[in-house]
Amino acid sequence: MQNFIQNLPKVELHLHIEGTLEPELMFQLAKRNQVNIPFQTPEEVRAAYQFTNLQSFLDIYYQGADVLIHEQDFFDLTWAYLLRCQADHVIHTEIFFDPQTHTARGIAFETVINGISAALDKARQELGISSQLIMCFLRHLSEDDAIETFKQALPYQDKIIGVGLDSSEQGHPPEKFARVFKMARDAGFIPVAHAGEEGPASNIDDALNLLGVQRVDHGVRCVEDPQLVQQLAETRMPLTVCPLSNIKLRVFDNMQQHNIVELLRQGLCVTINSDDPAYFGGYMTDNFMAVADAHKMTHAELAQFTLNAIEASFISSTEKARMASEVKAYLNHTDTE
Repeated sequence: MQNFIQNLPKVELHLHIEGTLEPELMFQLAKRNQVNIPFQTPEEVRAAYQFTNLQSFLDIYYQGADVLIHEQDFFDLTWAYLLRCQADHVIHTEIFFDPQTHTARGIAFETVINGISAALDKARQELGISSQLIMCFLRHLSEDDAIETFKQALPYQDKIIGVGLDSSEQGHPPEKFARVFKMARDAGFIPVAHAGEEGPASNIDDALNLLGVQRVDHGVRCVEDPQLVQQLAETRMPLTVCPLSNIKLRVFDNMQQHNIVELLRQGLCVTINSDDPAYFGGYMTDNFMAVADAHKMTHAELAQFTLNAIEASFISSTEKARMASEVKAYLNHTDTE
């Protein structure tokens, strides 16, 4: 199973680029930029990655982002992730970035997006990995702050396909951002939002109805509302599930309790993703393996996660067909060996 999963073509739809900052790169950038961080070694950083909930993770996540200052830093961060994609046979990725994390520190929006985009362009040319970029609003900040960020993004609309909503779900429901999401939809951005991770199933409903999202990020608490589960299955509304993240942040106690396989078998368009892999202990292959180790699954079911992700992606129908053919050819080849 390890070999099958390692070589299975994969598509990632829920990845925070700031969450790929490995301790070694954090130290390298801190030294390069002369930034003081409250750790002496990469091992100390890893030891701090014991989270009790989403907020305890976010506290250290924002601290780590302080080392990202120059365009080259954002390039290096993104390129390191893309090399992980190559190793894990990720053929397409749709990446979140959090401009407010950086603009609040005085880093120009242009610096952030140009560094990330340069790495994505290089990966298309040299690694054959296609990508899209989604700008997230931080929900613990005000909607006015999000609107200002939206305005800053407009000159770069050729580089940004969608808008998302991340950070702490508790106390920051979707309706808080209804106006800015309407502005973004009207401008042509595709909307997605985190909902139903720490927050209740009603947040998923609200993300669909108030924000008009085309994908729900996480969404695992949909099971609290059987009618919602049925609706998600019938409409093929994608859920970008992050298994290892969910365990690390105590959404589930262990992978055996995780509901991703149950949702897959109920016909939902669920996908496997790595979320913030530097902090949660695993990139795409690690997440696939964790699910397969905890749940008895067929090759076809594991491949369905990728087929769902292709269906849920924001690429052309031609590209979707090409990628789906690649996955099916791989499945047929391995099952006839």
